[in-house]
Amino acid sequence: MLSALLREARPKQWVKNILVFAAPGALGVLGHWTSLAPTLVMFGAFCLTASGTYFLNDVQDVANDRLHPKKSRRPIAAGEIPIPLARLIAAALLVVGPLLAATTRPAAGVIVALYAITTISYSMGLKNIVLLDLVIVASGFVLRAVAGAVGTDTHMSKWFVLCTSFGSLFIIAGKRFGEMQEMGQDAGLTRAALKDYSETFLRMLVIVACGATLLAYCLWAFESAEALSTNFPYFELSIVPMALSIFRYLMVIEQGDASAPEDVFASDRAIQMYGA
Repeated sequence: MLSALLREARPKQWVKNILVFAAPGALGVLGHWTSLAPTLVMFGAFCLTASGTYFLNDVQDVANDRLHPKKSRRPIAAGEIPIPLARLIAAALLVVGPLLAATTRPAAGVIVALYAITTISYSMGLKNIVLLDLVIVASGFVLRAVAGAVGTDTHMSKWFVLCTSFGSLFIIAGKRFGEMQEMGQDAGLTRAALKDYSETFLRMLVIVACGATLLAYCLWAFESAEALSTNFPYFELSIVPMALSIFRYLMVIEQGDASAPEDVFASDRAIQMYGA
C-alpha cells in the first residue's frame, strides 16, 4: 500500500516545482539562507499540494484512466488504493500544503491555495473546455514561479513573468500535441478537450508560444543586464543556451515525444546540458 501511495503522489512530477527557485535564482539571492530556506519551504508546500491534486484528479478520472494504455496502471485506476482513502489523503495534502507555504509569508500561502483551487476546478470539469484547459495548466507553472518570488520577497520583472507564462503555454501545448499523436483517433476518449483540437492548431500554438517565450527572455536578459551595470554580458550570453533549450524541446514536440514533459527534462541530455 505504501508503495502505491508513493507512486500516486507522483514524485517524478515534483520536478515542476523547481520553478519556485526561478525568481530568487535569477536575482542571485539563493546563496543566502534567508532566501534559500523559504524557497525550500515553498518547494515542499507545492510538492504536498500538487500530490493532493493528483490524488483528487485520479479519483475524478478513474473511469477514463482505465481506458488509457498508461494511465490504467495508476494505483487508483488499478484498484490498489481505495477511492475513499484517496479522497481523505487528497483533502489532507490540500490543506497542509498552503498552510506550510503561509509560514514563509501569508501571501505565499494564498498563492498556493489559489493553485489548489484552480487545479481542483480543472479536475472537476474545466479541463473539458477548449483553450481554457491549456491556460489553467499553464497558470500552474506561473503560480509556482510567483510563489517563489513572494515567499522570498524578491522582485519579478514583467518580462520574467511573460517568459514564464508563454514558456508554460509552450510546454502544455506541446504536451497536448504529444498526447494527440500518441492516442490518435482515440485521444478524445481519455481527454475530452482533445476532440476539438487539431494537430495543425496545436502546432501553430506551439510555434507562437515558442517565439513569445524567447522574445520575453531576451527582453528580461537585456533589462537585467542594464540593472547589473557590468562590462561582462552575463545575461546576454544566457540567451544562447536558453534558445538552444527551446529549440531542442521544439524538436521533441515535433517528434511527438512531449506528452510527459517531466520525462523529457529528466532524460534529455541536450536540454540538461543547455540548462546547466
